[in-house]
Amino acid sequence: MNFESARSFIYRNARPLDLARWRYLFEGGDRALVLTALAAYQNPDGGFGHGLEADCWNPESSPVQTWAATQILRELGLDGGEHPIVQGILRYLASGAAFDGHFWLGTLPSNDAHPHAPWWNYDPEQAWGYNPTASLIGFILRCAGRESPLYALAARLAEEAYAWFRVHVPLESMHTAACFVELYEDLRACAPEGVELDEFEALLRAQLQHVLTRDPDVWAREYVCKPSLFIRNRESPFYGENRALCELECEFIAETQEADGSFRVTWDWGGYPEQWAVAKNWWKSDLILKNARFCRAMEG
Repeated sequence: MNFESARSFIYRNARPLDLARWRYLFEGGDRALVLTALAAYQNPDGGFGHGLEADCWNPESSPVQTWAATQILRELGLDGGEHPIVQGILRYLASGAAFDGHFWLGTLPSNDAHPHAPWWNYDPEQAWGYNPTASLIGFILRCAGRESPLYALAARLAEEAYAWFRVHVPLESMHTAACFVELYEDLRACAPEGVELDEFEALLRAQLQHVLTRDPDVWAREYVCKPSLFIRNRESPFYGENRALCELECEFIAETQEADGSFRVTWDWGGYPEQWAVAKNWWKSDLILKNARFCRAMEG
């Protein structure tokens, strides 16, 4: 991967948040600057909106936008509960907003009042299941106080999620599978009772083999599952058996980087053309960051 051309694209086109992420990840930049930029997307209720997840421009807090914030906090290695941004997220998740007692909802009615991709249309009949709930459960277990009601709720939800996963694996949804990988990693880190982690890992190994797309020609033209969705570094328990595929993805990244340093966005809103042109540019910066981080991690 050409880091210089990627850097130039970021500096010319990225949102302040993504520029701060680039500087932190690759130039020794200050983590506090990333957090300051991230806080601009946080609402008074502690949840996130305002197009943090660039395919949905709803300013109101939603579980998906809040999940997007937790992904950046994971990138920063911020897994304690002391930071005000984390405290706000925990407050939002504890509030019961967009939560039915078992799942945080994937879409909100207010999405439809703002530019968004069609998959964020509100449908009251749609069952979202564990995307992003499984990942949010893990975030709570990492960050909430063990004596808090929210932690107790997350511990119960983790048992429910695992019981569901055991009987539904393999899943067809790569994003739901990725949320379960994050839940597994968080359970490994905080070791609550109620989940058999060795069995969970074995089930996830089978899940990844089922959902991964192995043909780079398909990667180039379709929105499909690549190993970087699940494997962040060579210490991942899922790296060993997928090492060759990870190396292939790094080669693919280098070969498909465009002249301006960016990467092709393989999806489209099919509407809101002016706003999509902006969001597409935001996604290009995000793809650069994810690809650069993956390639560096695979170097060791």
